Amino acid sequence: MKPKETMLNTPHKNKQNVLTKLSIDEIGDEHIFSNFETPLRDDAFEMSDDEKINKIEIHFKEIMHTLGLDLNDDSLKGTPHRVAKMYIKEIFSGLDPANKPTAALFENKYQYNQMLVEKDITFYSNCEHHFVPIFGKAHVAYISNGKVIGLSKLNRIVQYFAKRPQVQERFTIQIAKELQTILNTEDVAVLIDAKHLCVSSRGIQDNNSATVTSFYGGKFSNETTRQEFLKYIEMKTQY
Repeated sequence: MKPKETMLNTPHKNKQNVLTKLSIDEIGDEHIFSNFETPLRDDAFEMSDDEKINKIEIHFKEIMHTLGLDLNDDSLKGTPHRVAKMYIKEIFSGLDPANKPTAALFENKYQYNQMLVEKDITFYSNCEHHFVPIFGKAHVAYISNGKVIGLSKLNRIVQYFAKRPQVQERFTIQIAKELQTILNTEDVAVLIDAKHLCVSSRGIQDNNSATVTSFYGGKFSNETTRQEFLKYIEMKTQY
């Protein structure tokens, strides 16, 4: 474990009761979330991407104006559009189910029945409480139930759930549940080690702490299997 690292293995209990007793700032600073699913309205995808970009551009222009920035400046006048396009096409593209990666499965012809670990998957996400970056590494593993998935798809699944406003506990669970569904097995493990700019660049302004969340399903609930997974994560690879 690194200095000032936090291990969060289970989500908060009785979230709704907790939320009603806390202020808006307390909810954000304590990183409390209320749902394992990303909160979305029923009409979230009625507008096209272009319509959303146009609308966000207008609103972001107003934010910049309110801050006192001169939008006639050559450096700033294109910023509202750039931000709007970035939100829809890049950093929040994981909100749209149309961008969900297709995960083709293959027969496990080699009868490989040990764990497969894909480690050090770099990701960039954004905290849903302050819309500032969360970044770090994800480590995922599974034990085949007769089917295998292409290695790159493991990375793509992580990136898909990263590209939305997130809370790290939810992010961890969403990856794990998606893999369990696709692979038709409970034998899935996910560990995420991340830095939160809402902690380091504002609020407590602690630049040294990191947050670790984990999910252990099926055989990974066994201590021996779990320790094997953690050993592989710590292993130094030679290239």
